[in-house]
Amino acid sequence: MVKEKTFNPTKSRIRAIRLGPLVNLAVACRLCEDPACVAACPRDALTQEENTGIIMVDDDKCNGCGWCIEACDYGAIMLHPETKVVYVCDTCKELGKPQCVEWCPEEALDFVTADVLAQKARRTAVKKLFHEAVEKASE
Repeated sequence: MVKEKTFNPTKSRIRAIRLGPLVNLAVACRLCEDPACVAACPRDALTQEENTGIIMVDDDKCNGCGWCIEACDYGAIMLHPETKVVYVCDTCKELGKPQCVEWCPEEALDFVTADVLAQKARRTAVKKLFHEAVEKASE
């Protein structure tokens, strides 16, 4: 909505996929450490910002060949229906935070950085180890 100045799901930089009657999944750029989409582009139209990991698209270089779309394991890159140039979520970096999270009426979206995700994984691993140790001690 912010980038295109219209509410049009076909132009959204994230996709909502229904996995079941009550389960939806938001698909967006995963900010890969070594992005296959950037490597796949034959025209060097995609670059990755070093400090943020955000994928940037040079509209003048992109010819819409779609190699980056095929290379992305997460389905995060789309071909714009009108301009025929690829586009991807850039976390609304010019606005400071993702606007989809800010404006989601159901508050169903959350922006999680790699640091926060790693912290959650560590907590889960520690809880699992703790439960295993408690079970072993009670045997």
